[in-house]
Amino acid sequence: MIDVGDKNNLKYNNSGYVDLTARDALEPMVKEEAAVEKKSNELVRIVKHIIALAGFELIGRVQIRHKKTGREFR
Repeated sequence: MIDVGDKNNLKYNNSGYVDLTARDALEPMVKEEAAVEKKSNELVRIVKHIIALAGFELIGRVQIRHKKTGREFR
């Protein structure tokens, strides 16, 4: 059975029908969004590690914005 609410399965539209055109259009955006998410997580981890190596402690939330997409991560 196909879960039409599954946003990870771009092959099907909300009605459960195969929609390859939409999948082909959305897939690159979804992959780019996942890559940006991964980079942001990596960056925050690295920043925290640098802070610790310098003998400091992070006492607030790290907030960053991706220049290309404008998406903010906290």
